[in-house]
Amino acid sequence: MDSKDDNPHAEPLEVTLYTRTGCHLCDEAKSQIAPVLMEFGALLREVNIDADPVLRERYNVDVPVIFLGDRKIAKHRVDLRQFRRQILEARRRSDSRD
Repeated sequence: MDSKDDNPHAEPLEVTLYTRTGCHLCDEAKSQIAPVLMEFGALLREVNIDADPVLRERYNVDVPVIFLGDRKIAKHRVDLRQFRRQILEARRRSDSRD
């Protein structure tokens, strides 16, 4: 059974990827995290920092930046083992609130 099927009523986790066009590290991060997102039924929200002056100022030299909910969990490169652990912990917390 997939992890996302353990609790069919659980809210999907939201992962935000702050990125910009032409960023090879951003493309790499997105492709690395995609299988984990699918496994846990998490939603990916991509935000182009160049479309917002505040975000461009905040993350200009740090993209990609990845948030899980409202918590920053990675920048520049993704440690997949750590990312998977963070997604799993967030899913468990979400499931325990239901």
